[in-house]
Amino acid sequence: MRESEWEGFTQGEMRRWRHAGFEPAHASAWREAGVEDPGDARLWRTAGATPETVITWQRAGMTPAEAVRWHELGVAPHDAARRHLCGERPRRVSWFSKAPAVPAGPIRDLLRAGIPADVARGYADAGWEGQEAEEWAGRRIDPGDARLFAALGFTAAEAARAGVDAVTLVTSWWGAVPVEEVAAWCAAGLDPVEAAAQRARGVTAEQAAVLRALGQ
Repeated sequence: MRESEWEGFTQGEMRRWRHAGFEPAHASAWREAGVEDPGDARLWRTAGATPETVITWQRAGMTPAEAVRWHELGVAPHDAARRHLCGERPRRVSWFSKAPAVPAGPIRDLLRAGIPADVARGYADAGWEGQEAEEWAGRRIDPGDARLFAALGFTAAEAARAGVDAVTLVTSWWGAVPVEEVAAWCAAGLDPVEAAAQRARGVTAEQAAVLRALGQ
């Protein structure tokens, strides 16, 4: 293998990436994705991530080792990122532990509200109940997404208007505004670029919402 194929790498970096089993093009792709250490790249790859998809994991604040643990538990990357953002951490449940029975009440109430059985079961399994469960389930929002949207401060109606799943939304807004402001700027009707520009001018999310309403 010609060293010219490793353009941009020092001799030491080239040796480390080659020793980790990476071809020049793959090593370059991982570095362009922000993964500088070949050991981390191997872990990300083991978890099922690619240079093109690793940003979702990274922006969820997940380490490569945590990604591997989620993968070992059989959790898909998107779901792992969503659960991680909600504060959950990968852990195995002992084989002899018994899963708590889902109370019949929440499912019955959701069914009476016209929620399809599969949706109602998902919300009951996730621990939702009462009027709050009806609001989110009635809009057919995935219960895992609902948890993350709610944690970000979205109402069920605002989450439905977002038009994307929660992880995609967080990823698209990453770095534009503080995460605790995302719901407010979305409610104001701005996209990430517009929100960042307004915020740089000293406009708050609440002010932007008023200005936008006056201009409509």
